[in-house]
Amino acid sequence: MSMKKSLLSIAIAAVSTSVAAETITPPAIEEIYVTGGAEAIRTLPGSASLIDDEAIKAFDSTDLTDLLGQVPGVYIRFEDGYGLRPNIGIRGATSDRSQKITLMEDGILIAPAPYAAPAAYYVPNVNRMAAVEVFKGPASIQYGPHTVGGALNMVTKPLPESEEGEIAATIGNDNYQKISGYYGDSFTVNNDQQLAYWVDALHYGADGFKELAGRDTGFVRKDFNAKVRWQNPNAAHPQTLTVKLGYADETSDETYLGLSDGDFAANPVQRYAASANDEFTSDHTQLHLLHSIALNSEMQLQSTAYINRFTREWNKFDGFWEPPEGGCGAPDCAPDVKDILLRADDFPREMAILRGQRDSIEEWEKIDLTNNARDYGSQGLSTQLNWDWQWGSWLHSATAGVRYHHDYVERHHSPVAHNMVAGELVADGIVREPKTLNKSEADALAVFAQNEANWDDFKITTGVRVERIEGTLTDEQEIGDLHVQKRTDTVVMPGVGVFYEWRENLGLLFGVNKGFSPSVAGSGAEPEESVNYEYGVRFEQDSLTLDAIGFYSDYSNLIGRCRVSDSGCNSADEFDGGAAIITGVELTSSWQADIGSLTMPVSFVYTYTDATFDSSFESDFSQWGVVVEGDELPYTPRHQANMGVGLESDTWSLKLDGKFTGRMREKPDQGSYQEGYFTRSYMLWNLAARYTPSDQWSYLLAAENLSDKQVIVSRRPFGARPNQPFSVKAGVTYSF
Repeated sequence: MSMKKSLLSIAIAAVSTSVAAETITPPAIEEIYVTGGAEAIRTLPGSASLIDDEAIKAFDSTDLTDLLGQVPGVYIRFEDGYGLRPNIGIRGATSDRSQKITLMEDGILIAPAPYAAPAAYYVPNVNRMAAVEVFKGPASIQYGPHTVGGALNMVTKPLPESEEGEIAATIGNDNYQKISGYYGDSFTVNNDQQLAYWVDALHYGADGFKELAGRDTGFVRKDFNAKVRWQNPNAAHPQTLTVKLGYADETSDETYLGLSDGDFAANPVQRYAASANDEFTSDHTQLHLLHSIALNSEMQLQSTAYINRFTREWNKFDGFWEPPEGGCGAPDCAPDVKDILLRADDFPREMAILRGQRDSIEEWEKIDLTNNARDYGSQGLSTQLNWDWQWGSWLHSATAGVRYHHDYVERHHSPVAHNMVAGELVADGIVREPKTLNKSEADALAVFAQNEANWDDFKITTGVRVERIEGTLTDEQEIGDLHVQKRTDTVVMPGVGVFYEWRENLGLLFGVNKGFSPSVAGSGAEPEESVNYEYGVRFEQDSLTLDAIGFYSDYSNLIGRCRVSDSGCNSADEFDGGAAIITGVELTSSWQADIGSLTMPVSFVYTYTDATFDSSFESDFSQWGVVVEGDELPYTPRHQANMGVGLESDTWSLKLDGKFTGRMREKPDQGSYQEGYFTRSYMLWNLAARYTPSDQWSYLLAAENLSDKQVIVSRRPFGARPNQPFSVKAGVTYSF
């Protein structure tokens, strides 16, 4: 029997289970808090953070990466300045396209193809969310496939208990515009059944803060969603069915091409003429079904079915054209564009072409614009049984479940050579073979069991996840054994977490789990595996909270994944990186003071990380190259912090937020920092003021990057890239 049919049989049998009728509490699954919510986090046998609706609204955030600066142990590599393509890492796991974390929406996998192509080019728009959860350690086992660092869950708005709605509009510099609307209601049908729904729409964009003669460098995003819930709370077995539908699209004039350090120093927001035709377009659709039924007063069965589709085209600069076979007779013929930008003075011809100051003459001086067209799909079915039971004085909450998931990516990367002519790109009209024409797909069957035991002052969570992953790569440009390549992996991921309430206001936690990130078919690399430990204390008294959590991750093997911006490899190629050790400390504190009729909330978050390779090797992966034991991992700052202070009354509030990011290496190294291969530390300040004269009206004025400080936040994919300069926005919200 096939994997798909086996899982379907299990799910149908589970849903068909019947028990004797009794008084049963109706199930509730309208918003999925993986951590259990803010209160549950304080006694969770593992580390977790919750960004709530208030934090999202404080700056009317549309950039998820800005919000994640409030979470310890999370690392961001900025790229476009607006957070359109997030690069998120957790506890040292690489941030590159968020490929080593599990991304979810309401507990459902939401990355385009988390198994077959884990680089996430789609992330839900955070502005329409009610909360964002980040959880690490043993808490992430249940939600694989990526458990080396942690997981991120985005929680959609809850369904209303009565009629409600909201209309909001925000404007800012660089023609920033955001318009959103929301409406929902709830009512009773057939005397005892309940129906609730909401619909929302979001439209936002800007002309962009970068400068390119005669062209915008901005983006437009649209998002439409609906959620409907049916409940039958008075049935013999109360149940709930929730349906979510969503559509999102984007058009952005975004590029992989940055600047040389010299040009960045002269004007960090300029764009080269060679990137003038770069454009990203995408659309995303989703259908999520969530069903819950109370089997009896202690047991509840929850099932989900989901379909996600994501299509994108990114027509973008991909370097200089390859020289004709046999070379062009020049030692610097068609060099890698990263080298050109790092040593701009050594390549005056190439730099002049990039800037549009010199015409292309030789064949290799043409500009390669490749349309990286990809179609992604993912779908799955899961069911889990939740059971509350008691054994002696021990209270238990057990969960056991199974999930079948299938995803795929179809790649069709088509290059077109362009000549630079009088500062404009002109296609040469020659039709060429695709660079990449393949399909990667994966089937994954996961079974998990977890039990939380509560006794006296102890809370102990034990769990295990078993996954069998079957991957296939079909390459239309290969023949023989390389045309179709298969891979099968089976992995067992155990974990345990303990929380002990030592004193009334002081708790201790410890956890250990196996970390895993799968490799894809055809890569030849082994899966990424680690053993992760965490340990710490939580203190809470009155309005003061203070958490200190240490982590230690022992990697037996890292995976490096090639992207189209990496030289010497093909997109989706994977490379073994050997052993690595990642250790660190996460500090989180909050406090609220009363000043007469005002309150002053204060928060502080700090992360220290030491991430190093534990072996020496030489890799064909250009992001690593020659590695010596003790070299630090790229884009993992030793120090980062976030500080917030506010002042609030019944009708107005002020919030000042400061974000510090330490210097980061851009290639493996140790000792002194080599110029051109690291980003410097920097501090940014944001300020927001909100006035709420009534329950219906709210006004916002926010300024970000108050000092207008611009630094090199990354030299990846190609060249130096800036953060967003000083920006200001004003918004109004009407609620009813």
